[in-house]
Order: sequence, then C-alpha cells, then structure tokens
Amino acid sequence: MSAFTEVAPGVHRFTDTCNVYVVIPPAGSAGGARSGAERAGAIAIDFGSGDVLDHLGELGLETLDAVLMTHHHRDQGQGLPRAVEAGIPIFVPPVEQDLFARVDEMWSARALYNDYNLRQDRFSLLAPVPIAGTVPEYRTARFGGVDVKTVPTPGHTMGSVTYLVDSGDARVAFTGDLIYAPGKVWSLAATQWSYTENEGPAMNVLSCLLLQEEEPTILLPSHGEPMPEAVDALDQLATRMSGYVDSRRTHPWDLRDWLERPFVRLTDHLLLNRTANSCVYVLLSDSGAALFIDYGYDMSTGWPAGTDRAARRPWLASIPALKRDFGVTSVEVVLGTHYHDDHIAGLNLLRDVEGTEVWLPENVAPIMADPMRTDLPCQWFEPIPADRVLGLGETVRWQEYEIVTHELPGHTLYAAAFEFEVDGVRVLATGDQQTAEGRLGVQREILNYQYRNRFRRDDFIQSAALYRRVAPGLMITGHWQGREVDEDYLQLLTEQGDELAAIHDGLLPDDGMLPPADGNLVLVEPFYQRVSPGAELDYEVVVVNAYDEPREVVVRLVTPAGWSDPDPASVVAGAGETVRLRFSVRATADVRKRQRIAADVTIGAARYGQAGDAVVDTVV
Repeated sequence: MSAFTEVAPGVHRFTDTCNVYVVIPPAGSAGGARSGAERAGAIAIDFGSGDVLDHLGELGLETLDAVLMTHHHRDQGQGLPRAVEAGIPIFVPPVEQDLFARVDEMWSARALYNDYNLRQDRFSLLAPVPIAGTVPEYRTARFGGVDVKTVPTPGHTMGSVTYLVDSGDARVAFTGDLIYAPGKVWSLAATQWSYTENEGPAMNVLSCLLLQEEEPTILLPSHGEPMPEAVDALDQLATRMSGYVDSRRTHPWDLRDWLERPFVRLTDHLLLNRTANSCVYVLLSDSGAALFIDYGYDMSTGWPAGTDRAARRPWLASIPALKRDFGVTSVEVVLGTHYHDDHIAGLNLLRDVEGTEVWLPENVAPIMADPMRTDLPCQWFEPIPADRVLGLGETVRWQEYEIVTHELPGHTLYAAAFEFEVDGVRVLATGDQQTAEGRLGVQREILNYQYRNRFRRDDFIQSAALYRRVAPGLMITGHWQGREVDEDYLQLLTEQGDELAAIHDGLLPDDGMLPPADGNLVLVEPFYQRVSPGAELDYEVVVVNAYDEPREVVVRLVTPAGWSDPDPASVVAGAGETVRLRFSVRATADVRKRQRIAADVTIGAARYGQAGDAVVDTVV
C-alpha cells in the first residue's frame, strides 16, 4: 500500500507530523517528467519529519528539486536537516527566514524569565538549516518544474504564506495551518501573539477573505483533509473567527469593511489608509498614477510581542481596493518621511511587486541604505536603497504636483517634511514630529523627541520656524489625525519649541561645555557587523568636543581578546567640533556571536572612558 494519497492532479499527500504534499509537474512541462522511470522537477510543500524521502520511489522519484515551507513551526520542518543532507534546496517565507537560517539566535536571545511573549516562536527548529532563498510574495516563480504563486496569509503565524498551484483544472491552495477544516483552525493558541491582545485571529479573517479573491478550487491544509469547496470553507472560517475576535473586544470590528474600504478621502486627490499601523497617505494623479507617503505595516491588526523579523509583517493588503475604488493604475512613487520601520518596512516589497520607485530625502537615504552602520532604534532588517535622492530644500515634480522636501529634525535627526498643494490646499506631511493635537491655552502639544533617534535641543525651534514659513493649510502626521493650521497652533509650537530648549539648557551642564542633548558624545561606526572569522574590519570613532575651547581628543579602541590591538589615535578638535578617528582591526579565526568593541575616549583632561561601543558577529 502506497504511503501517498493523490489529492489533486499531480499532488500527492504524505501523512507525517504534518501533511507533506509532493507536487509532480505533468509530462512535457519545462523541467517536468524526463526519460524512463526518473521523474524530475517535483517539489514538496512542507517537510514534516523528512520521512517522505524514504518513500519517493513509490512516485517514481529519486529526489526533490525543492522544499517550500508554509511557516516555521517544528511540525512542518523538523526533518529539514535531511533535506540539507540530500542536497535539496529549501525556500521559506521571507518574514520567517531567521527562524530557519538563524534560529539559534532566537534560542539564545529568547526571554525565559518574566516572559510575556505568547508567540509560538519556540515551536521552531532546534538548530538552523541553510536556506536557498525566500519565496517571492505576490508573485509566481518556478521551483523545479512547478509554477508556484506565493500569497501572504498571516494568522497561524505572522509570516505564514499560502502556495497556489494550477494543476489540471484545479487551482490548488496549500494553506499551511491557516485553516484546518471549513470554519475551523488547527490551533487558536498559535494565533495569540501578545499578552491579552488579538492580532492573530484578526489577521486570520483578513487572510481568509484575501485568499478567496485568488479563487482556489481546493484547499490542502497542513493538518486536516482536503476542502474541495474552497471559497465556502474560507468564508465559514472568516465568519466564525470574526465572532471570536468580537468576543474579546468591547465593540465589534468589521474586518470585511476594513478590507473593502481601507482608504478615506482627506481631499478629492489625497487619501489616508486607515488600516495601516502608521499613516500612509496617497496622492492621486488624474493620470491614474499614485504616490505614497510612507508605507510601513499595511492592514495592521496590532503589535505582536517582540521586535524580531518574524514579528513584523509588511504586505500589500490594501492595494486591490486602491486600484478598484480610485482608478489607480500604478503606484509610481513612495516617499519616506524618516527611517523608522513602521514607516518604511513595506518599501522593498512595494518596489518588487508594484515597480514603485523609492524617493528618499538626502538625510534619510544613507541610513536606510546601510541601516546598521549607525546605532539607531527602529531600523529595518535589510537595506532599502533609494531610486532617487531628494535634496533638502529641493522641489521635484511628480505628475501634476510639485513637492518640496524640508529638513525636519526633532523626532529624529534623519527626517524630512514634504510640502505640496492638492485641491487648492497646501499640505505639509510631518511624519512623527508632533501629535498635532495641542490647543493654545487649552492642551499642550506633545513634541515627539526620542534621544536615541538623535535629538538637538533647538530642533523644535527649527521646525516651528519651518511651519511658519510654509504656512500649510493642512498638516498630516504619522500616527495622529491631521489638522488645519492656524496662527494659534503656530504660536503654540513656537512657544513649546523655545520652552523645550530652555528645559534642556537648565538641566544639562553649562560650565564650559555644552553636551549633546541626546547623550551621543561618542559613537563607533559601523555599530554592527556580521563578518567571516579572521576578517579585517574598519571603524570610525565619532567624538563631539562639547567644550567651549579646542581640546585634544585621544581614542583607544578596545577589542575582544585575541583580536589585533590598534594604536591609540588623537586629533585636536575645535570648540563644539565633531571629529572622526579611523581604526583597522583583525578578528580572530573563531566563530563567536555578540563580540564587543569599545572606544575609550579622553577629551583634554577629561577621561570619559569606554563611552562608545559596537557589536560584531563572526559567522561562517
């Protein structure tokens, strides 16, 4: 008796720790069946314990051309080391790649005591496996001899995907653990991603509704039986899970409406995406093109616990509604107000799928192109290169609009505001600079400065002056409602900017020195590197002479045991001057994580000690 059951044309189920599906391309297809009994081009969806390899001969197969994983859980892939031994390439969801290739880092860093993280990331592989790559979400790619479309379907896990394969007259959806049976899931516990919150079940509803639009004819789950009434099965689950979501809320959440109508009009040609974690604005051209301002986490149902890659899901869930309801034919350009992940996490995906150009201000582009060079919070996991760099103060034309880029330090040193006129209204997009909720004489404005973002004590004086010069009719923000701008509001911002500078002047030392308000007297760059054992590394130590007179700056680089020990370096820095001192070091030949480097700094007679640091992983 065969260990396989054919559940769709060319699709064979192997029952293991999960359902493993072997997909064999039809004879005559490119990369499909070959001479004799040998059949090549076959792939597996998920891998279970790996026992499927012992039974491939029953299907006339000698090996598999690829393994595609729907998600990271151990029941899906505990046998992946066998695939590695057999030379079978492994492809994984992009959001969850680190829980395959770098899962040892999760095990090393994962909190055990006082743990409020309810995500099932510990239900991952016990050791890392090398991956051949990630699957391209929203696109079709050929694996072996099989054309596979990858669709994001978060719910069971944040990074889960569904694979769609056209086989004969069937459109087969390999759904992982999104759905177990019509109206049922394999696990509710897996959907709880943070303490007391409800992000996963809401994502499950959205994923079911979005997957319906792909018109699958059969669902093949990781656990459970095939579902030939695919659309109905998904609809049952969306309905039941919506009820579950509402049972844990004070008020119902109409997720179907959220998905169908994610955009609201601010003016005829300016939209706000009401579903995004941080505000996404859409500028519409009469040509059918659209320009986005920021694009972080679209259609976000909340913040899962943790800040690792597997806890953050960029996707394009609102794009179909934008095209359907507003006549958008292309998302031509996206602007980034600043480098924080909640504003830019989706930019690479938007570029890859929609062909969107990324335009970044000149003070933001270098940070996003090399995100771990500088010690900053909230940075994305990969570089996001700019297709066009916008000069500060520069006016650029996009379609019928002129857009001015303004430097906007305050929330972070690496931020900009965008000025444009639409439908007779002068608009200024200010990112996360302030809340735009203050009322002169009634309610304070919250000035959103965070020291590690880089902050100078007069930043909000500068931004208040900018707002007076631009005199926008409408100010739009990164997380708060936009507002009309009047003289009272401008006066409030001016007063609070002056007050903020005075507060810092009053609290920080002023006896012959003016220390940086953000505390960044010494920085080591690059802040983080992953290098091969024995590599040579170059560093710059950035030092601010905060004194009101020239002083000699002396830096000694402190390196891990066994590394080369460079000579100290020195330079005379003028009053208030920032200087850079360069060093080269060589790492030892061993593999070691989280090795520390420090800069021991003396400025004149003042010994600051190991005031700056950097981190290095030496990996094979």
